[in-house]
Amino acid sequence: MDENVKNQLDQLGDIIDAKLEKAHGQAVDSATGKADDALKGEIKNLTQKFTERMDAIEVSSKKRFEANKREDKSFGGNLTKAIKEGALDSMRNGSNRSSMFDIKADMTVAADFTGDVIPPQRIPGYKFDPTTPQNLRQIIPIGSTNSDVVRYVKESGYSNGAAPKAEGATLGQSDFDMTATDANVRKIGTYLRISDEMLHDTPQISSYLSARVPAKLMEVEDDQILGGNGSAPNLDGFYNSGTNFDVSSNGKFYQSVEAANEFDVLVAAINQLQIANYKADYILLNPTDFHKILLLKDTTNNYLKDQVYQGLQPNFLGVPIAVNNEVNAGTFLVGNFGQAAQLWVRDNVSVEFFTEDGTNVRDGFVTVRVMERVALATYLPNGIIDGNFTTAKAALETA
Repeated sequence: MDENVKNQLDQLGDIIDAKLEKAHGQAVDSATGKADDALKGEIKNLTQKFTERMDAIEVSSKKRFEANKREDKSFGGNLTKAIKEGALDSMRNGSNRSSMFDIKADMTVAADFTGDVIPPQRIPGYKFDPTTPQNLRQIIPIGSTNSDVVRYVKESGYSNGAAPKAEGATLGQSDFDMTATDANVRKIGTYLRISDEMLHDTPQISSYLSARVPAKLMEVEDDQILGGNGSAPNLDGFYNSGTNFDVSSNGKFYQSVEAANEFDVLVAAINQLQIANYKADYILLNPTDFHKILLLKDTTNNYLKDQVYQGLQPNFLGVPIAVNNEVNAGTFLVGNFGQAAQLWVRDNVSVEFFTEDGTNVRDGFVTVRVMERVALATYLPNGIIDGNFTTAKAALETA
């Protein structure tokens, strides 16, 4: 109801109430119980005015209702109306190079529309796909650097000349093979584009990307730590900088291993590491090889997996097993990773959102950039043993 009309009705009501109050308090004949005739006539006139005003309001409301029913609320109708009212005049006369105006319209559905007439049920949140349970960052030390090059000393071997000394005899000489080595900082990164609506209309998307995209970056980091060939822009990974499995360096096996299996290979690799005076702290396996080992059986068809699972943490001979998708299938790594290598971080993993990139402003997109800068130093190449299961088994059988 119009505010002005409402105020008028309220005023009429107040006047009627006042007159009735006056009628009740005065001019009442105690004998006959009749109110003063003049006062009654005044009340009757006010009541008639009130009724006429209500009738006028009802007629006016019906007219506005009918007018609204006939009004074109479609997008096209409202656009035409806005243009007729001068929405584009400033562009037409050259005073402005752009124009912006709101159109409030009821968007109608075309006859050939094939979308969801009844909106689908929305399941809140997102389903995270499986992530690698253990990244290599968790098993090698992490350091920070402000330089683009990390220079360190690599020990590739030594000869121990220490021995009992007779009086007057010359001491034996010990030699350590030390090499000054540079580990260059390398950049690992990616970007993706998402719609502006996706970023703003769904509150979870920012936190979702902040969690998921760095996890994917860690997969590439793991691949570089293991398989980088050392040439720019790659890291110098363990397959390239470590030591190959070698039966001949395992000391004297008194006899060859008959029908050698993966367990035999891991025993020999741990032995090779220990002969070099290193204690294995992790075994790295590809998931396929790990589960293949769990299916190994003895001659009586009993599973040998009890040698792997001794509690919740899989291990072999007390050495924890880390399963990682970036380990090449059919290969293994056994090492003292805590001593042999270190990952140096120049710029840690960052997630950034940009609207002003390429055609984002025009297309309504947001660019998400994920990046890190790291260097990998392998101090003790003999502290990491890598090999191929098939080749290693054949070597053990013919040792």
